[in-house]
Amino acid sequence: MAKKLSDLDLSNKRVLVRVDFNVPLDAALKVTSDARIRESLPTIRAILKAGGKPVLMAHLGRPKGKVVESMRLLPAANRLQQLLGTPVRTCGDCVGPAAESASRALQQGECLVLENLRFHDAEEAGDAAFAAQLAKNGDVYVNDAFGAAHRAHASVSGVPALLPSAMGLLMQKELDAFHRVLHAPARPFVAILGGAKVSDKLPVIQNLLPKVDTLIVGGAMAYTFLAQQGIRVGKSLVEKDLLGEAGKVLAACKAQGKLLLLPVDHVCAAAFKADSPASVHTGDIPDDLMGLDIGPESVKRCVAAIAVAKTVVWNGPMGVFEMDAFAKGTEAVAQAVASSGAFTVVGGGDSVAAAEKTGVVTKLSHVSTGGGASLELLEGQVLPGVAALG
Repeated sequence: MAKKLSDLDLSNKRVLVRVDFNVPLDAALKVTSDARIRESLPTIRAILKAGGKPVLMAHLGRPKGKVVESMRLLPAANRLQQLLGTPVRTCGDCVGPAAESASRALQQGECLVLENLRFHDAEEAGDAAFAAQLAKNGDVYVNDAFGAAHRAHASVSGVPALLPSAMGLLMQKELDAFHRVLHAPARPFVAILGGAKVSDKLPVIQNLLPKVDTLIVGGAMAYTFLAQQGIRVGKSLVEKDLLGEAGKVLAACKAQGKLLLLPVDHVCAAAFKADSPASVHTGDIPDDLMGLDIGPESVKRCVAAIAVAKTVVWNGPMGVFEMDAFAKGTEAVAQAVASSGAFTVVGGGDSVAAAEKTGVVTKLSHVSTGGGASLELLEGQVLPGVAALG
C-alpha cells in the first residue's frame, strides 16, 4: 500500500511533487480555469506546514519534446502564488544545474515550479536517466497528479523508484473514492455509462457488470446495443464490429440478474448540427434520422433508478450535451445523481463538464480530476503512478 503524505518526514526537505497543472490558457496566456491548481492546494499547504519546501513539476499541453513559449508553466505558477499567498519561484527548465540550484536555494515558506516536463521527449518515454535528473531536485517525492497517474512517464513512475515516496492528499482522495465504489459499494449500486463508442467503455462494462445492480447505458454507444436487439436505429452511430460483444453483455446482464436500462425513446435529428430540427421517436428510429439524446420516457426510467441508489458511478453523457437541443437527457441525469443522496462518483471530462454546466458539482460526493485515470480504474487496471508508490 502506498505511503500517505503524513508517513514522510518533510521537515526542511525539498519535496518533489508531481502535480497536474495542465490548465487551459487564453490567447493572452492567462489561466481560464484554475480548478486543477486549486485541487493541489491542500497537499502544498500541508507540505509547507510540515516545514517542507515544495518543488512542483507538471506538464502543460503537447509540446512534443520542444520548448513552446505558449506552453510554459509561468501562468500556472503566477496563479498558484495568488491562491497560496506565499512566494512561488520559477525555473527555465525542469532538469540540469539551474533546476537543481533553484531547488536548493528554496527558502522555508516558498514554492518552486519547474518548467514543463514535456519540453523533454524523455518524460513521456519514461526515460530512467531523465527520472534520475528530476530526482536531483528533491529529497522526497509526492505524487498528487491523479490526472497523469495512468501514464508510465519519468516523473510519474520513474522518480518514485529513486526517492522516499508517498501519495498526495488529492491522489489519496481519488483512490479512496474509487476503492469505495469498486470494492465496498452501498446498494443498490447504479453505474451510468454514456459517450460515443462502445469500444471506449467495453472494458468498463465488463469490470463493473458483476459489481453493479443496475447499468444505465446512454449516448451514441447505446445504439450498438439496440441494433444488436434488432431495433432500427436509423443513421445513429453503430459499431458493427462490436455487435457480438454487445450481445455478450446483454446475455451477461440476463444471466446475472442485472437491470440494464437502454433508451426506449430518442431525441432525433437528420444531421449532427445544433440547429437541426429535433423530434422524439419511440422504439425504431426512421432511416433518415439519428439519435442524439435519450427521450423523455428514457429520462423517467433513468431518474427512477438513480433515485433509489445508494452508490452511483457516472461516466459519459446521455447525448450531445454541448448542443442545447440534445442536452436534456444528460442534464436530467446530472440533476438526478446530485439529488439522489447516494455516494456519487463522476469521472470523465464530458461528465464533469456536464455536471459543471448543470451547476451540480458541489452536490456530488466526488468529481474526479482524471479522465483517463478514472476510466482505467473503472476498468480494473492498476495505474502506473500508483503502482510505483509501492
